[in-house]
Amino acid sequence: MSDPHANTHDAHADHGHGDHASHGTRGSYLKGFFLSVILTAIPFWAVMTGAFKDPSTAALVVMVFAVAQIIVHMIYFLHMSGKSEGGWTMMALIFTIILVVITLSGSIWVMYHMNTNMMPMQAAADM
Repeated sequence: MSDPHANTHDAHADHGHGDHASHGTRGSYLKGFFLSVILTAIPFWAVMTGAFKDPSTAALVVMVFAVAQIIVHMIYFLHMSGKSEGGWTMMALIFTIILVVITLSGSIWVMYHMNTNMMPMQAAADM
């Protein structure tokens, strides 16, 4: 008796062929994880201990670490490089940069205006 599935094509057999993008190794994921932890812990420590007297300096340092964190995630977890996927990752990088600039500048703008337009504590207590 012959196998009825002997001549059928397995749809999943070719899955992944021709995909030349890097999928990462355990070591690269661990390196990305530890870099992410460090890039989170340093700004957290700096803000919680009051390491910077000037709030704008603290905000600038936190934003620099945030941008570094985004780059680490793009390289180690999203596997973005100049060689993969025929340049589509460059378009994703440009899009990410645009979103980061909009998000950071919008956040700074909102926080600045909330700070300048906030009612002073003494005026709130007198009401």
